[in-house]
Amino acid sequence: MSFIEFIKQPWHWSVAGVIIGLIVPLLLILGNKSFGISGNLRHVCAACFPGNVSFFKYDWKKEIWNLVFAGGIIIGGFIAAYFLRDPNQVAVAPALATSLAEKGITDYSNMVPTQIFNWDNLLTLKGLFFFVVGGFMVGFGTRYAGGCTSGHAISGLANLQWPSLVATIAFMVGGFISANLIVPFLLNL
Repeated sequence: MSFIEFIKQPWHWSVAGVIIGLIVPLLLILGNKSFGISGNLRHVCAACFPGNVSFFKYDWKKEIWNLVFAGGIIIGGFIAAYFLRDPNQVAVAPALATSLAEKGITDYSNMVPTQIFNWDNLLTLKGLFFFVVGGFMVGFGTRYAGGCTSGHAISGLANLQWPSLVATIAFMVGGFISANLIVPFLLNL
């Protein structure tokens, strides 16, 4: 089996869990306590627009590792999407497929349902909620919570930070409400 064939095989979820779990001790050994993706927007703004905004006046170069990490996520996603793509459809449980079919979602050829996430839906009421309102809620929630899900749930909980526990619980509750109440409602628009 070649390396590419090995990489393309489905991996057990625990592999990612172990790798993510090892990030926090590695960061502590290296002297960093924070981990997350949303903080990179602040680093980029501090690097590109070092004006008179006090929020952006800090030594962003100390966080260059986090920018490299975020860049690796983008490059890795591109490589996976264009070179390691599985030609088979995404496997969906039969009960979920039946439920989604009732809402008009039957195409599993991509990572996201193309019946929702396409250019034609961008200027519809459904598209407004999924793209604009959803994007705003993610951005606002990340800023309001002081970080993203990865930052709070991985490094914040590992550092026993009370705000991270509250934020992670809020993320989970919001996810359950969204998946079970809001998204089914929006799919019927």
